[in-house]
Amino acid sequence: MEEVLLARWQFAITTVYHFLFVPLTLGLSVLVAVMETMYVRTGNETYKTMTKFWGKLFLVNFIMGVVTGIVQEFHFGMNWAEYSRFMGDIFGAPLALEALSAFFLESTFLGLWIFGWDRLSKTMHAACMWLVAFGSNLSAFWILVANSFMQSPVGYALRNGRAEMTDFMQVITNPYVWGQFPHTILGGLVTAGVFVTAISAYYLLKKRHLPVFKPSIKIGLACMLVSTLLVMGTGHLQAQFLATKQPMKMAAMEALWESADPAPFAIAVVVDEKNKKNSFEIGIPGALSFLAYDKFSGEIKGINELQAAAEKKHGPGNYTPNIAQSFWTFRIMVLSGLWMMLVAALGAFFFYKKRLEENPFILKLLLWSLPFPYIANSTGWILTEGGRQPWIVVGLQKVSEGVSTNVTSTEIWISMIGFTVLYGALAAVAIYLVRKFIIIGPLDEKPVLSVLTKKKEATLWN
Repeated sequence: MEEVLLARWQFAITTVYHFLFVPLTLGLSVLVAVMETMYVRTGNETYKTMTKFWGKLFLVNFIMGVVTGIVQEFHFGMNWAEYSRFMGDIFGAPLALEALSAFFLESTFLGLWIFGWDRLSKTMHAACMWLVAFGSNLSAFWILVANSFMQSPVGYALRNGRAEMTDFMQVITNPYVWGQFPHTILGGLVTAGVFVTAISAYYLLKKRHLPVFKPSIKIGLACMLVSTLLVMGTGHLQAQFLATKQPMKMAAMEALWESADPAPFAIAVVVDEKNKKNSFEIGIPGALSFLAYDKFSGEIKGINELQAAAEKKHGPGNYTPNIAQSFWTFRIMVLSGLWMMLVAALGAFFFYKKRLEENPFILKLLLWSLPFPYIANSTGWILTEGGRQPWIVVGLQKVSEGVSTNVTSTEIWISMIGFTVLYGALAAVAIYLVRKFIIIGPLDEKPVLSVLTKKKEATLWN
């Protein structure tokens, strides 16, 4: 059905655009709050300059995240009305709480932070940014509560052809949430750490504003190194959860067609989905069982067995996601994480030895690592969402059953092209502004409002 494919593409494009900005908002809000806290505690004006510079880049990113996120909610009425009808009683609650508790909190205190310089006390002003950081990450929690129900439904009952919530506490304590939430928050801190480190490395290479970017790169490297280690730990725990709760996703991301005990971890495969096998495979014996059970034994169900079980339970149909997509998105995500961890370790080592400024090679590695968290974030979400296909709500509703019945492919094409062009233009504007602010530098910075309104008299920081 063409409408289903187009509706999926439109939501996927919107989500990928949105998720380019979300992780940086989550992590950079925390780092800006840390910088301002250091200014409050020490009185060192360098930390104030750092706070304003990185806060300005945070604002551009935050605005883009809001703009791209709001449109996502329109999709539920436009293209996914049947999903909204079926899931509205459950999905609507965390979305409402996200708007009422988290978005209002972060927006209100971000406004106070922007216009409160020299109007609020130092401590109160720093507290505003901490509340922005709390609100941003609380927003992520409520969104992940809704998404986790789609991955692993709990606390519901089926009545009159709809899923209705029966236990709110069970929904928000869903084990899937508590694997997904810390992984997402840490992914945001990785993104912020790389962002701050890469831009600081650029200034160190140019030997500009060194008093500001030496401490900036120290904070960025520390965040980058610690967060990459922790995000891998939470990712490992998520994989263990998937082995029991979403075995098809686990089998798909390993291209494991037949059940195995012990199960190998595939390094590279050539997937033959037509014949339901791999025409070429290189793997590490027993490694997948170790990842799932912390021992080199233990059965991992294969795609073919899981497909047969799904047909028996839910009726005839294809219950297998795109295997090649699941397999390679997982590996791209992991390799991106390993690269960031390695580069962070090298950068931290040379910084500790006080030789980082003298090593342009390492600084360039740090600078050119900037795309990697975005690659890891995007492929991670593609795996998370694509790996549960054909389900939109696992075990309850298929994607094909969630699409609006009164939209045509022509209408979806028009809106999809319109959104894509608009988002592309907004992304270009955001990149232009960030690049402009970086080139200007922190000491002779222009306020955000003067750039947006072209009024030289406008001031945001003074």
